Amino acid sequence: MARAKKIDKIKELMWKPEYIRNMGIVAHIDHGKTTLSDNLLAGAGMISEELAGQQLYLDFDEQEQERGITINAANVSMVHEYEGKEYLINLIDTPGHVDFGGDVTRAMRAVDGVIVVVDAVEGVMPQTETVLRQALKENVKPTLFVNKVDRLIRELELTPQQMQERLVKVITEVNKLIKAMRPDKYSEWRIDVADGSVAFGSALYNWAVSVPAQKVTGIGFKEVYEYLKEGKVKELAKKSPLYRVVLDMVIRHLPSPIEAQRERIGVIWKGDINSEVGQAMVRCDPKGPIALMITKIVVEPQAGEIAVGRLFSGTLKPGQELFIVDRKSKNRIQTVGLYMGPRRVEVDEVPAGNIVALIGLRDAVAGSTCSNIEDFTPFESIKHYSEPVVTMAIEAKNPRDLPKLIEVLRKIAKEDPTLHITLNEETGEHLISGMGELHLEVKVERIRRDYNLEVITSPPIVVFRETVTATSPVVEGKSPNKHNRFYILVEPLPEKVIQLFKEGEVDMKMDKKERRRKLQEAGLTGEEAAGAEEYFEGNLFCDVTKGIQYLNETMELILEGFREAMRAGPLAREPCMGIKVKLVDCKLHEDAVHRGPAQVIPAVRSAIFAAILQAQPTLLEPYQKVFITVPQEMMGAVTREIQGRRGQVLEMKTEGDMVTVIAKAPVKEMFGFAGAIRGATSGKAIWSTEHAGFEIVPQNLLNDFVMEVRKRKGLKLEIPKPEDFVGL
Repeated sequence: MARAKKIDKIKELMWKPEYIRNMGIVAHIDHGKTTLSDNLLAGAGMISEELAGQQLYLDFDEQEQERGITINAANVSMVHEYEGKEYLINLIDTPGHVDFGGDVTRAMRAVDGVIVVVDAVEGVMPQTETVLRQALKENVKPTLFVNKVDRLIRELELTPQQMQERLVKVITEVNKLIKAMRPDKYSEWRIDVADGSVAFGSALYNWAVSVPAQKVTGIGFKEVYEYLKEGKVKELAKKSPLYRVVLDMVIRHLPSPIEAQRERIGVIWKGDINSEVGQAMVRCDPKGPIALMITKIVVEPQAGEIAVGRLFSGTLKPGQELFIVDRKSKNRIQTVGLYMGPRRVEVDEVPAGNIVALIGLRDAVAGSTCSNIEDFTPFESIKHYSEPVVTMAIEAKNPRDLPKLIEVLRKIAKEDPTLHITLNEETGEHLISGMGELHLEVKVERIRRDYNLEVITSPPIVVFRETVTATSPVVEGKSPNKHNRFYILVEPLPEKVIQLFKEGEVDMKMDKKERRRKLQEAGLTGEEAAGAEEYFEGNLFCDVTKGIQYLNETMELILEGFREAMRAGPLAREPCMGIKVKLVDCKLHEDAVHRGPAQVIPAVRSAIFAAILQAQPTLLEPYQKVFITVPQEMMGAVTREIQGRRGQVLEMKTEGDMVTVIAKAPVKEMFGFAGAIRGATSGKAIWSTEHAGFEIVPQNLLNDFVMEVRKRKGLKLEIPKPEDFVGL
């Protein structure tokens, strides 16, 4: 099909939502997602079949090609014929490396179904579990493709019986995860060889089999085994081509936008489902109000910023004005288009149920809700499962380029919300924080290459969190004019409370009674739960005072003081986490002039600091879980490497002559691990990491760590005392 004809076909199918499938491909790193995507594109005639697998069409970023990994989630639309009818498939390929998990989370919001890819030799890995969890939480239906099946015969020399056992084990493990994560959906989402929701094959060699496909091709397990034994891979690919088997599975098992939106809207949107716009989304109505969720910002050198997202209701056309709901601003759409791999094709309009690329929404960021209705309830915010734990300072090599650097940092933070950029006015240093060393390396490389900007970076550092381990006495904070007094105490915030907020089970917008009940169940007293005023980055402010005059109108300033204290604590000016701040009493001046920001904010902040310093303060440091697979004889080298980094081996699994070591270690000690483990195992280790939360720094290291951070920030080299902040 010539390109122009293909575009016409796509334009026609866009209007038939029952013939659309929006799908993602997710997997652990190196299990073959991108190679699979290439094959599907080749099959749909988007790239030449000979190049599929080698071309990595969706890895069109130069760095992705050099590093051989997928960093960005790429989008592409293609047409596939199934049982005599044509379907439009909008595909998003996502990264498998834990450092880029944010892209996976956002892509899940745009799709209705996924293919989970698992390497037949390695089986279900930690990141497989993470990406599957992200899909299921978003109500996205899974199917399974077991890749690299040829390796079972070629490398492991398994018999047909052993091969079947190995494959059954993979399916059982995936089903176990689906059952544990979504018991309510298990009966309809369970994957099954018999109904064809599982396919097996090799993305590299372009072949696949499934039970329904066998009826058409005559190729089942027995035949596959014989073909592979005889090395007839090309013949196998002709008889049972991968793209047909897999895309047939997608059409048969993944829902259309019409089916999907009926179920998904209630999960991803908390507005009134019976309102006009609620019903329009449930029906995927092209005539309804516009409801658009931006999942990604792409920067094209010529066109500038492109907002990519899923349209749940309405029809988009150039010239329309949309409200960027969470930014409270208005932008006009300049062009509307679709992605065919790296090429964006402009069209006149795109209706509900499609993945769309727009120019003109300059205020949108990944995660924005856009609508033509101003008071539209935004979609649920996208929850990222990891948090930035590694930071580096970055500066322009040439001081003249400073304004350009700030502009570029803003741009990349817009494209990737899991990157945190801090511009430190005091020290003039700009900090960039990400999921891991690799995440930051890739971003810095992009700044140099795409924006032609020479930058200098510091070695990576870890950002600690400040916390408390005991209850402080009540501390009095006086305003500079002595007319206002705040009585504050701090204590540890239960982990359960943090989880509730983190997972979105509780927020400050929900019904007060419901919130109070959930917070009490999680360990707060009734008084604290009723007085919860603000949750800020892992810390909670509770007002437990009774009937104080002028408190309501002063509360916003008090909360600003709380937020300031939590952004940078007293020990080392690091962010706070896990602290409950209680306002137990206060005295306020009757004249508003005497209780303005300059009076209230510093008084509250100093009182909180003095209280923290009297509540056995300490630092929390980020930990990573590390998964390393090596030949058995190298296990000793691996455990030594882990233990030398304050790490701890949690478990070991042996399969054949390979051992998988599961360990955890502080991120601070993991810098340079890649090179060290390569050296220790002669390059034979396969390893990955995932974020494992925060733990208290060992007491014997606390002082050193605090001083190290204070020195780096140019602060006084002593631990502050409560009286530095309030007159005790």
